[in-house]
Amino acid sequence: MTSSTSPLTTDLYELNMIQAYLDQAEDKEAVFEFFVRRLPARRGFLLAAGLADALDFLETLLFSKADIEWLKSTGRFRKNLLDYLSGFRFTGDVHAIPEGTVCFPNEPLLRITAPLLQAQLLETRLTNILHFQSLIASKAARMVLAAPGKTLADFGLRTAHGAEAGLYSARASYIAGFSGAANVLAGERYDIPSSAPWPTRLCRCTTTRCKRSRISRARGRRA
Repeated sequence: MTSSTSPLTTDLYELNMIQAYLDQAEDKEAVFEFFVRRLPARRGFLLAAGLADALDFLETLLFSKADIEWLKSTGRFRKNLLDYLSGFRFTGDVHAIPEGTVCFPNEPLLRITAPLLQAQLLETRLTNILHFQSLIASKAARMVLAAPGKTLADFGLRTAHGAEAGLYSARASYIAGFSGAANVLAGERYDIPSSAPWPTRLCRCTTTRCKRSRISRARGRRA
């Protein structure tokens, strides 16, 4: 797993809660839902996105020996938690609306039904994935509606808050109706058509070269 999908990509309080559940022998079935309570002013809808990456996270989530050793070294957790995480695999059920679906406040985008300990561990990272991609997809959808018939492409990697945000932005905007993305990795990982604007620096360099050539020829004629 990459650092961005490490099982340690979670909040400490999730592990603290699992520790408490284990100490109390509490592991009933639980249902966790991801939804938005209300929309900003003048925003009538959301566009769901992030499901594919969320499912990939669930399918590949496991703790390595190095992860367990690091958790042990912190001195925060007891053996029962470390043993539980050592054998962790997600066994619950997932219900979700398809990506690209228009959705509204208080409408679950995703529902997890699983043993309480499992559902608790997933909360932070699933919220992280679904929130960001749905946010970008919703903004991109409004751009598509505002520019009917125009070709739109994502060019946000260089200003994104990290490489993963740039990758997720390309994917979410493509779901919303953009034609492609400048991010090369998005093309390799998500099969998004690659797109590039005309490079301003190349234009300037070419223009400067042409000016120098004309000046050189003019000097040659005067000589």
